[in-house]
Order: sequence, then C-alpha cells, then structure tokens
Amino acid sequence: MSDPFVPRVGGVLSADVAVPEHERVVRFYSRVLTTGENPLWREDLMNNRGVPVIGLGARSAELDHLPLQWMPHIQVADVATSVERALDLAGSELMHGRDHDGNSQWAVLLDPNGAAFGIIPVVSEEPIPRIEDASSRDSGARVGCISWLDLTVSDAAATCDFYRQVVGWSVQDVEMEDAGERYADYNLLCDDGNLAAGVCHARGVNAGLPPIWLIYLPVGDLDESLRRVREGGGKILKESGGTDGEYAYAVVQDPVGACLALCRDNQSAAA
Repeated sequence: MSDPFVPRVGGVLSADVAVPEHERVVRFYSRVLTTGENPLWREDLMNNRGVPVIGLGARSAELDHLPLQWMPHIQVADVATSVERALDLAGSELMHGRDHDGNSQWAVLLDPNGAAFGIIPVVSEEPIPRIEDASSRDSGARVGCISWLDLTVSDAAATCDFYRQVVGWSVQDVEMEDAGERYADYNLLCDDGNLAAGVCHARGVNAGLPPIWLIYLPVGDLDESLRRVREGGGKILKESGGTDGEYAYAVVQDPVGACLALCRDNQSAAA
C-alpha cells in the first residue's frame, strides 16, 4: 500500500475498534506502537504528525453488537449502492449512518466470512495532510499509517468478487505455492491502479489466520514491540522472518482479543 490519505475509490484511510477495558487497551497500544528511536506513532495513537489513523473506542451498549475486530474505513463511490450490493451478495449491515434527508453517509458491514469493514464516501482533498514523495523521506519524515491490509479466508476467489462489486476494487493474481501445488492469492487495487489490500487462501504461509481484515501497522523496533505485546498481556499468533533473518512482521492479539499485524517500518506485507 502506498500514498496514504489519498482520496480515491478503494483507498483505506483509517481503522477503528470498540473495546472493553478501554483504558487498559489504550495503554497497551501506546506502549506497543511507540518503539524505535523515531517512533512512527504518538502515545495518543495518532501518527507522528498528529493525524488520526487508528481509533480505539470504549465498548458501549450502542456498540456491543460490533465484532471485536479492527475495521478498516474504505472509500467507495456511493455508500448506498455499496450497502445494497453487499446485502445482495450475502453480506450484512451492522450500522448505517444517514443525514437528515436520509442520504447514506457511512456504513459498517460484514462480508460473508464475518469480516467487518466500514465504507465512507471518497474524501475531499482539503483536509488531507500532504506527504512528501518517497524519494524525499528520511527517518524524521516517516509517519505511522496502515501500511497494508489483508484478509485470509477459505474461498478467496469468491471473497474477491464480493469486494470487487461492493468496494470497486480490481483483482490481480499473485502466484503462490504450497506443498508443491501452485495456486493464486490476490491483490486488490484501487480505481487508480494502486495496491490497496490482499485476499489470501487459508493455506500455506497463511494457514491458521483468523478470517478478519488484518491491518498492518509499522513500528520502529519490531522486536521491542513484540516484547511489549507479551508484557502487556497480548499474544503472538504468527511471526514471519525477513531475508536478513529478523522478523519482518507478526500477527498479534491484544489483551481483549482484537487481532492485527505489526511490521518493520521498512517492510511491505503485500501478498
């Protein structure tokens, strides 16, 4: 995933989750994400430029029906049309925000696998912070963002078709191999051709992952972040090594059960 905060169909701007034990979970993430000499995240869980990218809400009676999952907020061309398509394709509607005239403003949906996600209209250019070109970035210019997003399910092809119709993503095959058998996982692309997310079969390197949207958050010191995960009552569900022998990313579970992935800030977790 490249160029965060860009307005486009299929672009992922942010993610949030409503959790029990809210204060404890905020302390957990504040410790886990703020590692390295130049942390990419602040202790208030905004990125190091003060932009809100992830949100931790307290679980209230109004939000108790939401699954305990990090839910990405994905831009779509028309919220009402996307909701209608999701329902036609065996998805579910959890929440639907409308204005005084009944026009759709946002929605929270479940796909047929039970993975939760939010949809919002394509945002305008004005409120979006400008990010330098990658060629001009240095350690002081890096920001915390959602660096990747993927979903692991038993029927990846059908799931891709669901999101193609609901979000407007296009689909690109990614060749994979498991036990000598070749197959394809998938990259999902925004309307401008930029990578947005991945959908993987629950096999090979992705076996055993929960069928939810995993957001990948970069951290300055992955080893230290994983130590803090354990120290704070979380769990390491999967670790993946890089070519240099160090961990490239890890799927973790926070103390109340929400899962996400942490990655080194110079790694891409694209499928």
